[in-house]
This record gives sequence, structure tokens and C-alpha cells, in this order.
Amino acid sequence: MRKVTKIIESTHVLEGGGFPVARPFPIAGNLQFDPFLLLDHFGPIVWPPGGAIGAPDHPHRGFETITYLIEGQMVHKDSGGNIAKMGNGEAQWMVAGSGLVHSEMPPEDFKAKGGLMHGFQLWVNLPMGQKMIPPAYKNILAHQIPKVELKNGFIKVLAGELAGVTGPASPVTPIIYAHLHLDAKGEAGSSYTVDLPLDYSAACYSFSGTGLFGEEKTQTPKDRLVCFGEGSSIIVEQIGKEPLDVLILAGKPLNEPIARHGPFVMNSKEEIQQAVYDYQSGKMGQIAPNDLSEP
Repeated sequence: MRKVTKIIESTHVLEGGGFPVARPFPIAGNLQFDPFLLLDHFGPIVWPPGGAIGAPDHPHRGFETITYLIEGQMVHKDSGGNIAKMGNGEAQWMVAGSGLVHSEMPPEDFKAKGGLMHGFQLWVNLPMGQKMIPPAYKNILAHQIPKVELKNGFIKVLAGELAGVTGPASPVTPIIYAHLHLDAKGEAGSSYTVDLPLDYSAACYSFSGTGLFGEEKTQTPKDRLVCFGEGSSIIVEQIGKEPLDVLILAGKPLNEPIARHGPFVMNSKEEIQQAVYDYQSGKMGQIAPNDLSEP
């Protein structure tokens, strides 16, 4: 059983056009969780009519992203010509690779009416030899995400193999990414043991309720990243009346040098400088004017 090694409290910042996110990494003292580069928890926030904002056109290079939308609506557009509308329980997997420009914005009908927005964006590092692979995009509908029913809850697997199922996202870097929900409905509690590869790093991000983590039962409130040491499995237990929701993050560390500058993550300062030049000179493309309509 893996033991808890540290607990990281999220920093609250504004991202994109100014929407609030809770971010456990990268922050001061915790710049990454190899092979993961960033986790942003946006919301839950109820936008008033006319108030919803998102992330306008911006570039990326050198990594992959997985966006998981628990509730709300969002439209993805990129310089490769991909356009997709996400809704409740849906996701998207994007390989930035050699570079692209994309946007993630609330659709016009959502902006007009307002509503609840709640989700996550995870950045996964690409290996040194594959940072310049061609960009790719996959929209993932809710029914395409496997959901395993548990005695007191469920687990949804977005990427990797877990609980006997395989997630629909297929990142280049081997990872496991899942949403675990436990609810004992006011009884003594509910627990789940997550079996993971021995050579994977492992963490849980708690975003609702209070949980006990690891064999030592370390109690943790929401908006915390719980990091684990070596071992074959982790145990998660819900306590209290409120359901517990956590993201399970596990992956094979790359153990490579990292150079990062905003939306670019490479292996050297020179590669970052090249990324900035390529973006400024238009080599990462732009979202075409005829792609401004919604899907």
C-alpha cells in the first residue's frame, strides 16, 4: 500500500479571460508532478446571464491536454480546423505537439442564459523525442467514458486502464486519469482501493467532500493534491455526510529536463525561444475566420 508523502493546497488564480481556478501545480514549491505539468480546477461557478467567460485564442507546444467538463458547456476551436461543443460529463484530448492555436469558450446560448460551469484541465508532458509530433484532437462524448459502478459510488476512466476498463483518451505518455465518486449516504463511510503500476507516480486531487487517504488514513479536505510514495495500490475512504469526489492521477515519470514559458513546455531554453518565434511568425497557424461559428 502506498503511503501519503505530502499534501499540497491549491493556489487560487485567474486564468484565460479571467475565470477562477484552483491550481495544485505548478505553484511555488511544486512546479510539476512528473509526467503531469498542470492541473487547473475551474469552478464550480454559477455564471449570471451575460457573465460567462473562457479562454480566447492562445498557443501551445510540447505537451498534451485533457479537459474534463463535469457540468457546463464549452466550444473548442483550433488552428487545425477542429471545432467541437462539449457538454455535461464530456471531455476532449488534444495533442499540442509541434504547436497550434486554440480557444475554449462558452457557447453563445450559455453566455446569454448563464449557468453552472465546473471542470478540469490537465497537462501531460510529452517525451523529449516526441514533443514535435503533429497536433491532434479528439472530442469525447459522455457515453464514451467508461463508468464502473461501485457499491457506494462509481469510477469514470478518462485515460489508461483501471477497474477493468480503458479510457477513451490515448495520451502518448502512459498515464491513468479517472474520476472516483464515493457516497455512503450518511452511513459509516465508503472506501475504494486503486491498483496502480509500480513504476507510476500517483496522486489524488480531492474536489468535493472530505476523505481519508493511504493506509495511515490521512484526512484531507477539498482542493488538495494528495501525493503518494512507492507501492502497488492506494486506498481512498469517504467520511462524513458529503460525497467524496477525487481525480486519480498516475503516470510513468519521464525524468527529463523541463523548460517552460507560459503555454510552451520544452526541454531547453533554446527550444522555448524557438517556440515563441514560431508562434509570433505564424507557424502555429490561427483559427480561420470561417471557423468562428459554433458547431
